[in-house]
Amino acid sequence: MRRKESAALLAIFWLGACSAENFDIPGARGDDAYYAALFPYYAEFCALSQIKKKPGFGAGIRGEIGGHAVFYLNGACRDGGDDYPILRVCADAPADQMDGVGISMNAHFSNAKWAAIPGRTFFFQGDLDAGDRLTREAYQRTQIEAKRRHIYDAIDFHAGVFDDMPAGMALRDYKYEVSIATDYAIGYGRGRYCNRIPVTRAQMARMVDYLNRQNAPYRNREKIFHWSVFQDNCVHLAHNALAAAGVWKEWPTDRNLLISILDFPVPKNEFVNVVRRTNDLSLLDPAIAYRDDAARRSLRDFGVLPVGPGAIADAHPPVARNDVYDTDLRLIFYDEPNFGSYQRWLDTIFATPRYFDLRQNLANFIDNYDRVLTARQPEAQGSATIESGPALNYRSLADFETRFYAAIKLARAKARAALDELQADEAPRAWNSHRSQP
Repeated sequence: MRRKESAALLAIFWLGACSAENFDIPGARGDDAYYAALFPYYAEFCALSQIKKKPGFGAGIRGEIGGHAVFYLNGACRDGGDDYPILRVCADAPADQMDGVGISMNAHFSNAKWAAIPGRTFFFQGDLDAGDRLTREAYQRTQIEAKRRHIYDAIDFHAGVFDDMPAGMALRDYKYEVSIATDYAIGYGRGRYCNRIPVTRAQMARMVDYLNRQNAPYRNREKIFHWSVFQDNCVHLAHNALAAAGVWKEWPTDRNLLISILDFPVPKNEFVNVVRRTNDLSLLDPAIAYRDDAARRSLRDFGVLPVGPGAIADAHPPVARNDVYDTDLRLIFYDEPNFGSYQRWLDTIFATPRYFDLRQNLANFIDNYDRVLTARQPEAQGSATIESGPALNYRSLADFETRFYAAIKLARAKARAALDELQADEAPRAWNSHRSQP
């Protein structure tokens, strides 16, 4: 099955461009710790490039051009009482001390769908500081640290993973060897496009519950996990975790193979989808939000809309001075290259500061919230503003509008407070102030 899926995937991906991807985009990176201080609970979806290990050292890992996807949750923690990956919402802590956990699905796993990697820095940067060279010694040191964190100690790998294991290598050591730069220390061998999405504590709890339920049948040995590029892949997992938080509708898994081939998520496409969804200003129209199933659920369950301030994109190339991996990497769209929309949308994202510059993102949302609140006609509530549409546990259209405008006012207050804090901070911040295009 895996061989058939790979052949079909290659046939589909002929639509992709052939040149190496450029992840070194000026202005598209910010201060991680400062962002977390403003938004202690956030989710981050990342589309990762292929991986190309240099020959002659360790396992030979050469990935396909469709890439990989991972998910990071700031404010979620791995349960310390069990080596098996189980999540919980982190105990309350000062914002500047809040950390999180990286989530990665891997076809290697048999008794889990995903692994949990504690700590944002280790998840993305491994054991290197910015600008450090990735030497073979640093590569080996990072695996030692990963073992200390017991990432795979309770996760079984499919037997076939070990077919190419060098003679004399321990099974445990090989697990960490074949997984580095895919599940942890991602930046060693992959470039990435990411989008951060601020969430409430309640939304984080819902995502944690969803992810734990996804692993439960494999942990209990009720099922053996089999990854499927079309029917249940790494993007399905991240997409549906965000769906649990009310961002959008769920993407079904385990559907008929033919249907799945015609409709399956791809990492680079999904990055664009996440950015556009969480910055979709049309949802600030109550009539449009009311007709959007996920927006209605999000307002009902969490008191927020799927679109809001702080949802920003960034891009990171792999470690540049690299003795272990090649850095001329590809990541393709599932899109027709000449007439498709995704490349145009990607170009727009990184040419429009409100998508990646935190200050401009906050200011833009404040302006739009002011416009929405100014345009509100109190006498039209529940009638002229929203003409018709399906109800979802709202007592009336007026009840929906009340919740809608309460969410707008709350989001505006949070955006104003965050922007005031940014403006009051006199320390230089890497929030792309040198880029000023509208």
